[in-house]
Amino acid sequence: MKEILSIGVAGLVLLGGIAAASAQPAGRGGQRGPSYQQQPPVLPRNSNWMYDRSGFPPPYTAGAKTLPLISVKGNKFVDPDGKTVLFRGLCISDPDKIAIEGHWGRDHFVKVKEMGTMLVRIPVHPISWRERGTAEYLKLLDQAVGWCTELGMYVMLDWHSIGNLGLERLQDPMYQTTKWETYNFWDIMARHYAGHNTVAFYELFNEPAIDKSGNGQRFGTYPWDDWKKICEEEIGIIRSKNPQAIPMVAGFDWAYDLTPVRNSPINAEGIGYTVHPYANKRPQNQWVTGWETDFGYVADKYPVMATEFGGFAAPPGAEQPAGRGGRGGGNAAYGPAIIKYLEGKGISWTVWCFDPNWGPTLISDWNYTLNSSGLFAKAAMAGEIK
Repeated sequence: MKEILSIGVAGLVLLGGIAAASAQPAGRGGQRGPSYQQQPPVLPRNSNWMYDRSGFPPPYTAGAKTLPLISVKGNKFVDPDGKTVLFRGLCISDPDKIAIEGHWGRDHFVKVKEMGTMLVRIPVHPISWRERGTAEYLKLLDQAVGWCTELGMYVMLDWHSIGNLGLERLQDPMYQTTKWETYNFWDIMARHYAGHNTVAFYELFNEPAIDKSGNGQRFGTYPWDDWKKICEEEIGIIRSKNPQAIPMVAGFDWAYDLTPVRNSPINAEGIGYTVHPYANKRPQNQWVTGWETDFGYVADKYPVMATEFGGFAAPPGAEQPAGRGGRGGGNAAYGPAIIKYLEGKGISWTVWCFDPNWGPTLISDWNYTLNSSGLFAKAAMAGEIK
């Protein structure tokens, strides 16, 4: 009997140990015992991703019908009465940059309006879009759209990347993106601003760039017809949510070369094309003939907008102030030549950039002191450049 009792006690001890082990709290994946003890501690988190439903936030509708709806008719942008609208405007810098540096607010857009601006191009960099996050970035854009509506200015949204989106080989870290992210961005924009007349233009990709034959492998090569397909897919995404939006398509060579459009235009109605005709794209003695060959002929059939260029000398009669001229070199002939050419072809335009850091700049400081480019752009928007 003593031997049996000993076994019984031992069995109770063993069962007690099992029960105690079973009482240990479950670790990750339901593990227990020693393996649970090896798991790293759970650190505090700033993100509550499991509750984030900001992927498709509600549409922004404040003031949606305040400004007249802009549409495409033939090779022109027109208002509801069919009257041609030639847009003159400027580019601000990325809203995230402006906010980080402490200058975001309605007053900034008042200064933009004082330039005579009809259209504000808003560049959204992929990195700032990711880092600020969908919900917080949309707060900035909603504010911008609200202020522009109040001040009577239209908006162009610009996915501001540079390089070869087809191969996802981009110029700098700030431009890194993917086709999926690009498509998703436009899906969100189209849903969020569906039916909002102020947000008239969607610039699908800032500056496509590929390597020319035998010219290194920075971006790689990409056929125009493949790029065309990407653009058509973006247009389809946008149009499925916002039929009234006007998608804008850029050509290669940093959004300068639209020659492929002659034989293979984008297969979509109601769109426009963009060009960045900086002075250095052609020698001065080839400006007009080169512009006509490289992009101007497109305006005979489709709407075209020069969405980025600059680096002007001050207009005649104005004192040449100090400031960063940037591309364009402050050549006194460039500003009058490009404005005369664009407007002679009925090509709308927005100049770069209403920021003291991103050249060619229009202002020299955050006191909004106009430099030579800024003075010229203001005169051009007032129709004073002939």
